[in-house]
Amino acid sequence: MLPRTDKINSEEFIFYLDLTTNFLKKKSVMKAISSFIKEKEKFNALSSYGVVFFQKDENPVNEYNLKDSDSILNIIDDAWEKREIEKSYLENGLYEILAYIFRKSRESRKNYRIIIVSDAPSKLSDDYYNALYDLLIKAKKFSTYIDIIRVGDEQFYEDEVKLKVISSEVCGGMFYCQNEKLLQNILGSLVQNKSEFKVLKTEETDQILTEDKVFYERLAVDLISLSDDDEEICTICEQELCPICEAHSDEIHKCFNCDAKFHSCCGAKYSLAKNIGFKHLFRCPQCEILLKLDEEFVEMIYEEDLEEELDEFPESEFISIESQEESYPEEVPDLEPEIDEVLNSEVPVPPQPSETTKKVKVGGFFGKEIEIKLKNGVTSTPEIKTPELAPENPVSITNLTPPKKKRESTIRLCKICGATLQKTNSCPMCGAKVD
Repeated sequence: MLPRTDKINSEEFIFYLDLTTNFLKKKSVMKAISSFIKEKEKFNALSSYGVVFFQKDENPVNEYNLKDSDSILNIIDDAWEKREIEKSYLENGLYEILAYIFRKSRESRKNYRIIIVSDAPSKLSDDYYNALYDLLIKAKKFSTYIDIIRVGDEQFYEDEVKLKVISSEVCGGMFYCQNEKLLQNILGSLVQNKSEFKVLKTEETDQILTEDKVFYERLAVDLISLSDDDEEICTICEQELCPICEAHSDEIHKCFNCDAKFHSCCGAKYSLAKNIGFKHLFRCPQCEILLKLDEEFVEMIYEEDLEEELDEFPESEFISIESQEESYPEEVPDLEPEIDEVLNSEVPVPPQPSETTKKVKVGGFFGKEIEIKLKNGVTSTPEIKTPELAPENPVSITNLTPPKKKRESTIRLCKICGATLQKTNSCPMCGAKVD
């Protein structure tokens, strides 16, 4: 069996040109797209390309899965002058592109990179946007990314918030091109594969809503019967007879796209382990297209597995509710005599520490002698009383006087014997003269 992998090497880039003004010239657009495709081919030769834009009278140009840049450039060159210049068709174009992605997802799995280049805000009502947002939530499950490049010299457009929500919802980005020459640089920054970035996902990101069940069931495809020349060996168990039910009646069916074969039981087991959010919907382990099994049959297999797991635990490991209830004696013993005995008994008094005194000198041999108290031979910290400070009275700035100048000291030391000299020029001890 070929194991399913989450790594997708194939990519399709779809350029949606929602351009109604002449801010970007045809030559600049074609040059930027051509440079992008050439740079992309250096990293991934499996990439394909598409282009979408509207002509007048809501006539769309939509070409997909093209392998070279010349095909894209020829389409733009031929239909550029006929493009719609009256209003934006942002929502309409995205509806069309997402519908294509959903159709193709039934056949193969790849990354879809939508790059929108828009120069005008959409004027459609919020109902269109809400319907589009609902499709975007589903498109995330099919590896769809949307990057939006807003071109123009205006600082703010009225649909900025909507565009940022669209791009952020599908792990894309919002870029601003206020100079025609910047378009090629911006496209160059989008060459790298989105799967190379680490995107922080929560449990809500991968959650599929129950109300979307019908949508995914319609996208999925039933298994088909084997042809006369097909080998009757299951892709999953690699056996002819199903090892799960061991019944010859368990026929083998296959995927219409890649001929991967499944016993009913093997397919159900695989779907329970690798489904997309509903037990009976899964991607083929060989070609990744969306397949579906009979929902009731898969549910029956699920319940049987659950019963087998419960039977593996011995009954002693299950604690009944009744056994958890605490039992109490019918009669509570009289505790008053024991309480009275405790209250009337003599409480032992702990021995009190003995105090002694000791005289010590602070400041060395000639220091001041003080008396300290010792408790059980351990010195207690003497209490030091700090003098209370008199409350400060507020002083007016006008009453402050500059400090008086200090007098110069007339005390000097004799350089010969070190005697103190005061108001004299000769040492009284050794008679030396002092300058």
